[in-house]
Amino acid sequence: MASRTLKNLAEKDQSVLAKPKTRKTSNAKGRRYRALAKPSWFPSLTVIHLGSVGSTFLMSLAAWLVWTNDGFHVDSDALPLYIAQISLSMVWDPLVLRIGAVWLGFLFSMLNLGTLLACYWAFGKVNPLSKKFVKPCLTWVAYLTLVTFDLMFL
Repeated sequence: MASRTLKNLAEKDQSVLAKPKTRKTSNAKGRRYRALAKPSWFPSLTVIHLGSVGSTFLMSLAAWLVWTNDGFHVDSDALPLYIAQISLSMVWDPLVLRIGAVWLGFLFSMLNLGTLLACYWAFGKVNPLSKKFVKPCLTWVAYLTLVTFDLMFL
């Protein structure tokens, strides 16, 4: 009797394992960026990733310049603004390009732009040279915000 029970359990386990797993791909998760019919001024994924890495590098350099002048102690807003800006910039790519949540990505992009502008002012109080490193980052995030806005209507 015990062997039959074990045999029945083994057959049930095998029938569960034998079912093929199907992945449901729905359009609710968003269309892929590459597959979209985009205007010619939209960047490729390589340009987006290289631009984001370059922007992060320049922001890190600006933050380092502020840190060397004890700016994170003098201006108490500089460090939280920098951390918020880096966090928001890291969230944009998965939101827009992987998940396809373009509306939410646009909101995060606008927040990132505002935070970056606040960093520009806070860093400039401590070290005027750091403002020059933040300007290209402002331009890049403004461009990505415009791209995200246009993605909402494609």
